[in-house]
Amino acid sequence: MEYIIGTQAVSTRDIVYRSLKNQILLLELPPGTSISEKEISLKFNVSRTPVRESFVRLAQEGLLDVYPQRGTVVSLIDSGLVEEARFMREHLERAVMREACSSFQAKHLIDLKANLDKQRLCIEDQDYKEMFMLDEEFHHLIFTGCSKKNTWEVVQQIKVHLNRSRMLKLTADHNWEHLYQQHYCLYEAIQTHDVSQGDQTMKEHMALTIADQEMLMEKYPQYYK
Repeated sequence: MEYIIGTQAVSTRDIVYRSLKNQILLLELPPGTSISEKEISLKFNVSRTPVRESFVRLAQEGLLDVYPQRGTVVSLIDSGLVEEARFMREHLERAVMREACSSFQAKHLIDLKANLDKQRLCIEDQDYKEMFMLDEEFHHLIFTGCSKKNTWEVVQQIKVHLNRSRMLKLTADHNWEHLYQQHYCLYEAIQTHDVSQGDQTMKEHMALTIADQEMLMEKYPQYYK
């Protein structure tokens, strides 16, 4: 079965897959949660086939663990994969940031400022889901502004465990001012073509994950391997 969203046909499988992935990444389905094909098929009012196909895809991405004869659970966060993703992200994002400070499309600089304005409102509203989305969009805009969309897609492929860790941090600590200030410094570095400031700020920004991991593993040991 296919649905039309805008001008694009979207299969039932894709709808189930995207919905489940969002629920896992947004921690609506926390690590360790048991789910079943029957339960999900009833929830979405679909047959088990698209659900089974979605489970396979999510398992391949490391978001589900499928145990034959035992069931399926949302995978625990793998701290090793979080660190590997942080390492890869730091080196790629710093390289992209240096390029952004040298050459950046003006229209995307306007988009970055608009994103920061939304982040400020989000801090007031304490909406952690929206804050995560704006954080992702902010970094995506930096890649897009210096024509590195394919590089962004490479980073996305390894970030599933890191993203859940980042989401958990936003829910555990609602003091997001430091995050906002670092984003603003990155924006200023691009605006003023300050490569040194941009690189140093991005380095410090990426290093937050290391300290966050220790705190999160202590506070939520049941969510980690």
